[in-house]
Amino acid sequence: MYETHYHRAGSVDEATKLMADAEGGKYVAGGQTLIPTMKQRLAAPDSLIDLRHIADLKGVTVNGKDVRIGAGTPHAEVAGSTQLQAVCPGICYLAGHIGDPHVRHMGTIGGSIANNDPAADYPSAMLALDATIHTSKREISAGDFFIGMFETALEEDEIVTAVSFTAPDKCAYSKFPNPASRYAMAGVFVAKSGDGVRVGVTGAGMDGVFRWEEAEAALASDFSAAALDGLSVNAGDMLEDMHGSSEYRANLVKVMAKRAVAAIS
Repeated sequence: MYETHYHRAGSVDEATKLMADAEGGKYVAGGQTLIPTMKQRLAAPDSLIDLRHIADLKGVTVNGKDVRIGAGTPHAEVAGSTQLQAVCPGICYLAGHIGDPHVRHMGTIGGSIANNDPAADYPSAMLALDATIHTSKREISAGDFFIGMFETALEEDEIVTAVSFTAPDKCAYSKFPNPASRYAMAGVFVAKSGDGVRVGVTGAGMDGVFRWEEAEAALASDFSAAALDGLSVNAGDMLEDMHGSSEYRANLVKVMAKRAVAAIS
């Protein structure tokens, strides 16, 4: 047995102070990853600083094509936002297919990207949408935020407070979910705008989420599923586990990318 102290923060400033006073504290929002990890004794923080009740971290704001989503906003709220659906339906679809109803009502977008699970859905959208990650200290571009599997640019006491992006002209997300966990075995978010095409891939890469730049170049010239026919993802860069070989995942990436493009072309 080990002792863990629970702290319910009322503000970001209070949360960072509580973390500074803790010897081995952890922030928790929806707890969909941290709590199971603690149950398995893979993590044993001396303090849990709960961010879930901080009002400033919640809500979806849409102003024209400018979108801002508070880090404490649960997936279900993102999925059900009519304002967001009108300008960026791809991210609503993504949020609506995370886990099950319990996970969608408890899990948060900030917790998902801060954890950066290699099979999480949101990181692919953040890369494809060229999002900005707002924290308690600074602003970080999505391309600089995701470093590797379960790794981000966040410092230990830093809190994700929001994400923001300019909605693309068109976007879609397609994933092949693990039938048990519903995590992505391969998920591809495609965003098309006047600046070009961006393709974010999750669930398949050995180093976590990544952009498929060859697909971006092909789609910039011919935005159609057929434009991807001659392309392939390097299987050597893909994950391999009991659920699928690296070659299988490489093929899934291409299939999911074609489905996403077909959904909006």
